[in-house]
Amino acid sequence: MSRDIQSESTFKAWGFLLVLALIWGSSFILIKRGLEVFSPGEVGAFRIVAAGLFLLPLSLPRLKNLNKRQIKNLITVGMVGSFIPAFLFAKAQTQLSSALTGVFNAMTPLFVVIIGALFFNSKITKRNALGLLIAFVGVVILLTVKEGVGFGSFTDINAYAFFVLLACACYGLNLNIIKFRFVELKPVAITAISLTMVLPLALIYLFSYTQFSFKLLHVEGAVIAAGYIAILGVVGTALALILFNVMVKVATPVFASSVTYLIPIVAIMWGLLDGEQLLAGHYLGIAAVIFGVWVGNRK
Repeated sequence: MSRDIQSESTFKAWGFLLVLALIWGSSFILIKRGLEVFSPGEVGAFRIVAAGLFLLPLSLPRLKNLNKRQIKNLITVGMVGSFIPAFLFAKAQTQLSSALTGVFNAMTPLFVVIIGALFFNSKITKRNALGLLIAFVGVVILLTVKEGVGFGSFTDINAYAFFVLLACACYGLNLNIIKFRFVELKPVAITAISLTMVLPLALIYLFSYTQFSFKLLHVEGAVIAAGYIAILGVVGTALALILFNVMVKVATPVFASSVTYLIPIVAIMWGLLDGEQLLAGHYLGIAAVIFGVWVGNRK
């Protein structure tokens, strides 16, 4: 009987893993579709609005039980874990393919290690350092690959990739804050409440400082594009984070973190299906990034 329960848990864990990889790996093509009509700021803000409104019923009953320290930390989590990255990814994809953005996003676990060592007294092991070095080489390759000449010089670097790396650094800071400063709150509550904290800011920006409402009413294809962003916010941000927290309970954290290696594969598949082209040097850089992340995080 115990074997049956164990095999069922394993099956569920793999199911969660594949669904999450598909959801998060598809985020980048959804951003691309949103950018066909809306500006990066509009895409980022509406993504937060959609996710925040969806999770509002979960967060509101919990607000009254928070103390000042928790509120301060939750605002920080909302900013660095959701709000700022949403804008950075949208800005990056104005000049980066969705496939490459998905690959750069795989650097998040290594930024968790770096931020933890710099600000939270965590240690970088030799394995972490080796993984960082390999992944860094992969990033350099991806930054300098140029069509027709193989590898360009550092003056040919696509600076928009640094928006993605900055977003990964935000995620790294966010995960360390959750790990070291939140003990009493469950991950689902942290996600829901932190999004509620930044929801007013996203609403004010979206409807007071952008042309989102005008475009939605007057620009052809705007409703469909907004639909893609809404899916990104509700499914790719809100539901996916809840699903990830459930998966961590069913499986181990190490198994759950392996979704990091599948997300770039899904992002690349969507990119290729959408007509994006990757050069031979890109595949070399992609392999180095994924291998470096694996080396740096394997147990």
